[in-house]
Amino acid sequence: MRWFGFGFNAFGQMYLNEKLIKGECSDGANEVKVISPTELASHANRDESCLKTVCQIRASWSRRASLHLDGDSCVCLAASNESSGISVKDSRGCKDASISESYLTLAFPDRIESWDVQKEEKTPSWSMEIKSESSGASLDLPLVPGGYIATKPPFYRSLSPHLKAKSLALSAGHAILLSESGVVYTWGLGSHGQLGHGGLSSEQEPKIVEALWGMPMSCVATGGWHSVCISGGGDLYVWGWNESGQLGLPSRGLRKSPQQQGSPQEGARCQDPCTSLAEEPQEGEKQEEVFISIQAFPALLDITPSCEIKTVSCGSRHTAAVTTTGDLYTWGWGDYGQLGHRSLTSSDEPQRVEFFREQQLSVVDVVCGAWNTFVAVVKEEVA
Repeated sequence: MRWFGFGFNAFGQMYLNEKLIKGECSDGANEVKVISPTELASHANRDESCLKTVCQIRASWSRRASLHLDGDSCVCLAASNESSGISVKDSRGCKDASISESYLTLAFPDRIESWDVQKEEKTPSWSMEIKSESSGASLDLPLVPGGYIATKPPFYRSLSPHLKAKSLALSAGHAILLSESGVVYTWGLGSHGQLGHGGLSSEQEPKIVEALWGMPMSCVATGGWHSVCISGGGDLYVWGWNESGQLGLPSRGLRKSPQQQGSPQEGARCQDPCTSLAEEPQEGEKQEEVFISIQAFPALLDITPSCEIKTVSCGSRHTAAVTTTGDLYTWGWGDYGQLGHRSLTSSDEPQRVEFFREQQLSVVDVVCGAWNTFVAVVKEEVA
């Protein structure tokens, strides 16, 4: 499996060169903005284990953590301003990892550790033992037995046992949880409709997204101010803020921009626009199209009728989805090339990233950082 990246590279998340190492990014726009999918390079002066096959990527705004699970598992950090005291040796034996701007969290069979990546401390800032009877539980970070690990102190947050969490996605202000039975819960900041409860109120405790009740979900993800999930049948549902087209719904800001003018391609359509906080046309204006600023209820997004959605990931203001046929579709804010369409154009319509099809590569996974995108691929099988 090979990993590619595109988008924001100011801290060497994809590759390092002399300009980035010296901090000369002001006139190195071509190095800061990677507009075409580029295979991730090994970083100079890193441990040799970083040359092994990368199994998973974890990303924040300025950092990329590469999780190696083959052989002696470990984590490697990629950032030109790296000053953390944690080394590859400290991470050996970990089974999962998560990264934020301030902390790297590592999950070991017997403990959880959070390291401050902005300090050169030689010991973790926080740790928690996992009881032997709980260590067999198959949970992915940020989930841990009995609760989850937040991106800032207090790290451990408990969850009610009745939720029976299967996966959890965190943004800076809200959370989305998927239960074992496929029920979706959200809580936290709701100012942009990102909780999916129909309003802009915040919630202190997990609350069921009632609009999805009766439709079991298989995957959840969250961006800066938007949320998405995939149904058991491979349908994609979106809600929250659509200022940059990150929901794949018509965005007034993008349609008014000169770079967005022209004949629109066939793309996604909101199946239930009446549930949106839409920007209604003023009196006397032609009612040609409804623009959606905030989608406060989940809306079904029709990306492609020919196949189902396999997995999805969200950046701060962009979204990326992988189909069961191995294609990657992206949409939303694209000012750093994070959509992978070899341009800096934003889009409120999902478009296939043609690079991988041209290279006869099949996409198997996608992970979005705040302003960039990382993609795992395998060689396309020839029938």
